[in-house]
Amino acid sequence: MKHSLIRLGIATLFCGFAATSIAFAEEAANATKPQWVATWGAAPVAAGPALKAQTVRQVIRTSIGGTDLRLHFSNLFGKEAVTIGPVRLARHANGPAIAAGTDQPVTFEGAATATIPAGGEVISDAVSLPASALEELVVSVYLPQGAPTPTVHQVGNQTVFIASGDVTSALRIVPEGEADDTRYFLTGIDVAAAPGACAIVALGDSITDGVGSTENGNARWTDRLAERLQADPSLAHIAVVNAGIAGNRILNDAVAPYRGPSSLSRVDRDVLDQAAIGWMVLLQGGNDISASDVLKKVPGQNVSAQQIIEGMKALVARAHARGIRVVGATLLPRGGTEFPAPPTPAANAKREAVNAWIRSSGAFDAVVDWDKTMGDPAQPDRLAPAYDSGDHLHPNDAGYQAMAAAIDLQLFAGGRCGANAGK
Repeated sequence: MKHSLIRLGIATLFCGFAATSIAFAEEAANATKPQWVATWGAAPVAAGPALKAQTVRQVIRTSIGGTDLRLHFSNLFGKEAVTIGPVRLARHANGPAIAAGTDQPVTFEGAATATIPAGGEVISDAVSLPASALEELVVSVYLPQGAPTPTVHQVGNQTVFIASGDVTSALRIVPEGEADDTRYFLTGIDVAAAPGACAIVALGDSITDGVGSTENGNARWTDRLAERLQADPSLAHIAVVNAGIAGNRILNDAVAPYRGPSSLSRVDRDVLDQAAIGWMVLLQGGNDISASDVLKKVPGQNVSAQQIIEGMKALVARAHARGIRVVGATLLPRGGTEFPAPPTPAANAKREAVNAWIRSSGAFDAVVDWDKTMGDPAQPDRLAPAYDSGDHLHPNDAGYQAMAAAIDLQLFAGGRCGANAGK
């Protein structure tokens, strides 16, 4: 009996060692296994104009690279199911042309097409097309049955090319119709990146969306931030994803001239559910303020500074609950603008109250004071002339560069990628 107990003890000890060894082996394997990380995004805004049986060719730029890619397509605002496919992915040559020899098919559970239900989305299989950081890629999507109400991101600031029939494999397509910068269906791209990679996602309005920057120039502040990160080898594993929507607000959904679902209603989908997000940068509230004047006769649209602050608190709390850190950005000056209406003294007082709270509340993990960065020292309620696109509301390329330069990159040092890293 004694020997049996000894043998049982040895066997138990051996099993324990074996289980521990297996666990260590699995952990070591996972430590070197590539992980999905969001590298690019375009938040869905609304239903766009109908498309026929056409090919839509869209150019995107990665923020970090990886060995494989997967694509996200949304039919969030579609009133009926839509079929996409064939879909092709290639490197960009120029204009509507792809680089020869780089064209790859995109599949969905092994199939060349996918039907996305109304309100739904689909993620492609992994595509074997190694991509570098800051590389332009082309996604060509054929709509065999057309799309009466395609889900779009308006003001994409990148020319889209649309042609009749299935020309997804063509080296160069001949676009038809007027030039357009709308994003159709494509809402995100992930890359298989090295362990430890993570993403910063920017939640905001037209200033985050890049209005006022050079079209096709990748000159949004998020683009410039990605370039700064890539210039530092210790930070080159960090992606930057743009979740801005021109005309967007924190508290209220779209009422013309404002656009898109409120940030409170879209933050999970557009930000927190992104692959491997570690940080969120929040620059929003300006449209909530302007709408208080523009839509003051519409119930629920005239909001106070405190209501905007409470909305920001809710966004921060939801991010923190997911282990995601938040950078709060002060609201830029907009004195002198005519769009969507000249700011009133009361509107500027609201902006200053919100900015004072952002600076002093301690609600954020970090703060970037873009109000001071972008303001004219002689007239602090106006954009500095060197940074003004001309409408006294949106920065120009130099302004977006200055915004990116004002962010302290050491915030992201030391591998602080957040709880969602690797998911």
